[in-house]
Amino acid sequence: MSDTLDHTALKALLERPQLRRLLDVFNGDGEEMRIVGGAVRNALLGRPVTEVDCATTMLPDSMVKRANAAGFKSVPTGIDHGTITVIVDGEPFEVTTLREDVETDGRYAVVHFGRDFVLDAKRRDFTINALSLGLDGQLYDYTDGIADLSARRVRFIGDARTRIREDFLRIMRFFRFHAEYAQGDPDAEGLAASGAERQGMAILSKERIRHELLRLLVARRAEETLRILGDHGFLTWLLAGAAEFGRFSRIAAFDKDDPGATWRLAALAMMVEQDADRLREHLRLSNDEHKKLTTYARLLVILKTWPLPLDAIAIRRLVADHGVETLSVALAAIEGEPSPVVEKQAIEVLALYRSGAEAVPVFPLRGADLIARGIPKGPRVGEILAQARQAWLAEGCRTDEAYAKDLLERVSAQD
Repeated sequence: MSDTLDHTALKALLERPQLRRLLDVFNGDGEEMRIVGGAVRNALLGRPVTEVDCATTMLPDSMVKRANAAGFKSVPTGIDHGTITVIVDGEPFEVTTLREDVETDGRYAVVHFGRDFVLDAKRRDFTINALSLGLDGQLYDYTDGIADLSARRVRFIGDARTRIREDFLRIMRFFRFHAEYAQGDPDAEGLAASGAERQGMAILSKERIRHELLRLLVARRAEETLRILGDHGFLTWLLAGAAEFGRFSRIAAFDKDDPGATWRLAALAMMVEQDADRLREHLRLSNDEHKKLTTYARLLVILKTWPLPLDAIAIRRLVADHGVETLSVALAAIEGEPSPVVEKQAIEVLALYRSGAEAVPVFPLRGADLIARGIPKGPRVGEILAQARQAWLAEGCRTDEAYAKDLLERVSAQD
C-alpha cells in the first residue's frame, strides 16, 4: 500500500516553540532526545497532537539538573521509572529515560535504564507506537511501523503472545487501538493471540480495564470493534452481562461530534437499575459514573412504561425531573422502539431545551418559604417540599409567581 501519511506534519511538530526549546536543551553533550510514540503517530495521520512524550539517553537525575539549569520546571511524576514532566513556558512534556524490560509478570515490568533507542522501541506494544522523531527531523522506524500506519493496521511488535504476556492489558489496548486507528479486520495474529491469552486479563486491576474500555467506547470504530469483542467472547466478560448493540449504535450516532463514554456504556450495558451496581463493582466506576447510569436506568423504565404518547407537557415534566442531558440520551437510545410513542412537538420542545432557547423549569419553592409560613425546621419541611414537588410536576412545572404563591398556600394549609 502506498504511503498515505503526512510527513510535512512532522516538520510542523518540530517547529512548536516550547517543544523546540526542550529538544535544543536536551540534545548535545553526548545526550540525545527524540519525540516518541503517539505524537509522531498522530502527526503522520494528520490528527491533532495534544500531548508530546519524549525519550532521552539521560538518566532521571541528569534530566532534572539540565531542566532546572535551563529554567524549566521539572516534576518527578514517575522518576523511579525514569519519567519526569518538564514544563516549558506552561506546556508540559513527559520525558522518559530509554528503558529495557528486565522482568515482566503480566501487569508490571521491572526495567533497566539504557541508551539504545532500538531496544526501547522494541519493548513497546505496537509497531505504530514505536516511531521516534529526532531534532534534525529524521524519522526512526525499527519495527515497520510506517508500513502498518500506512495500511491502517495495528500489529504487535514481534511475537504477539510474548508482548501480551508482558502486560495482559495489551489485549484491551489492541482492540482500543484497532477501533481508533485501523481499517478493515483486526490483525489476524494479534486477534488469535488475544483470544489465546485472554485468561491472563483476570490478574489486571479493574481500574485499568475500566480505563481502556471507556476509551474504546468513544473511539472512531467503537461499534464495529465491540461486535468483534462480542463475537470472540470478550464482551460478556468485560461487562459481566449482555450487550445492547442497537441502543449503542443509536447513541454513537447521536453523540458522534462529542462522544460521552459513560452514556455509551449506559446504552450498551444498562437494562435495569441493578445493572448500575453490577457495573460499579465490576469496573470500579466512579460515584459520578454510577449516578449517571442509575439515573439513565430509572428514566428508561419511566419512558418504556409511559402510558400515553409523549407530548410537550410530558417533556417539560421529564426535563424538570431528570435533566435535559439524561432525557436526550435515553430517548436517543430507544428511538424507533415500539414504546414510547413520541410526538413531533415533543422532539421540537426537547431541542429547545438542549439549545438553551427554552429554560429548564426550576421548582419554585424552598425550605425557607415553608419556615417563613410557620412550619418548624426539621424533617417535616423536607416531606412537605417533596409532596409539593410532585404536585408541581403533575401540574406542568409552572414557574410564574402567581402559581408559586398558590402552591405555597396549598401545601402550608395541609400541615
